[in-house]
Amino acid sequence: MNLFVTVDGGLTAAGYAVCIILMAAFLIAAAFLSGRQKKSVPMSARKLAFCAMGMALAFVTSYIKFIKLPYGGSVTLFSMLFIVLIAYWYGPKTGILVGFSYGLLQFIQEPYVLSLFQVCCDYVLAFAALGIAGFFSKKKHGLLIGYIAAVFARGFFHTLGGYLYWMDYMPDNFPQSLGMLYPIIYNYSYLLAEGVLTVILISLPPVAKALDQVKSIASSSN
Repeated sequence: MNLFVTVDGGLTAAGYAVCIILMAAFLIAAAFLSGRQKKSVPMSARKLAFCAMGMALAFVTSYIKFIKLPYGGSVTLFSMLFIVLIAYWYGPKTGILVGFSYGLLQFIQEPYVLSLFQVCCDYVLAFAALGIAGFFSKKKHGLLIGYIAAVFARGFFHTLGGYLYWMDYMPDNFPQSLGMLYPIIYNYSYLLAEGVLTVILISLPPVAKALDQVKSIASSSN
């Protein structure tokens, strides 16, 4: 198709190179911004390491799929949680940038290009939206509330892409009277399934206690 995209919607070598460079740039920017959110806490290798670790764990667990839908989307082993944790620990600016970088990583993993905005909806903006969990970091039960908000935010962009680009893929046996709800039902079916499992996990007292301990380590300036 062009220098960056193949005729079948994949990426060329140049396309992969650009995505990797952008992903690294956004990850470094995330670490920088996380250090500036609190003037008393300078940017550190610790923050960069935790951001990279969160992305790595999200990427690895995204390969462990309990349910995989035919046109994209799956119930994974809590992969969204690791991006949400970064946002919860370091705030929304860092979370959004790390989610943005992770979206590029997902695009590299399974690229499919119909248009630039389709890529933004299905990959970049959808995963960047997980970073809004950081807005709830100071609230009671902030991780739980932030995670739920992040799941719905991610679903919004997938659904938007569904309406704009994927309506032709609606199965013939899907009720025509509910046709306009198809992108919502399709995308939130797997997102909410994984979301419910994750909410149960992080609500368990031992898990909640362990996550609080990790947060303390991640937020430490030493």
